[in-house]
Amino acid sequence: MFEAISFLSKMLIPALLAFIPLYALFFRRVPVYESFVEGAKEGFPTAIQLIPHLVGMMVAVSIFRETGALQFYLDLLKPALSLIRFPMEVLPLGLLRPISGTGALAFTESIFRTHGPDSFLGRLAATMQGSTDTTLYVLTVYFGAVGIRRSLYAVKVGLTADLAGVLAAWFIVNAVFGG
Repeated sequence: MFEAISFLSKMLIPALLAFIPLYALFFRRVPVYESFVEGAKEGFPTAIQLIPHLVGMMVAVSIFRETGALQFYLDLLKPALSLIRFPMEVLPLGLLRPISGTGALAFTESIFRTHGPDSFLGRLAATMQGSTDTTLYVLTVYFGAVGIRRSLYAVKVGLTADLAGVLAAWFIVNAVFGG
């Protein structure tokens, strides 16, 4: 039974990727390739418009990590978080995740390599990855695409939601798997 479910799950996405264009072509009579090319042409100026925002975000992330600002904030938060017994090993993930998805994923992978994916820290890191978002990246891309300049409230709400996600992940993993 497990093999059948595994096979079905592996084939579902390719089947959907084949079904959607075939349905559009044969039942809706949509010229699929031409529609794709036209959409790509329309999307290209948007992609060009986003490049400066993405470059700025990547530079800011690099500066944040390389100047020691990340370590400064980690050291600043350690005393408060040690009172609630929050594991310091995953604290950088909580700070990196709103800024850089790639950096957070690399950090999660290093936790998996060091402690194992089924360890408490591995489960906490995985749950934190799923409970938070790359808030600053998302705001940069979306607000940059539509030209919104005043994003202070969105940043506050997004970062508050990320904090809630980190704390909820810690609480739930602690309750389910024990710390």
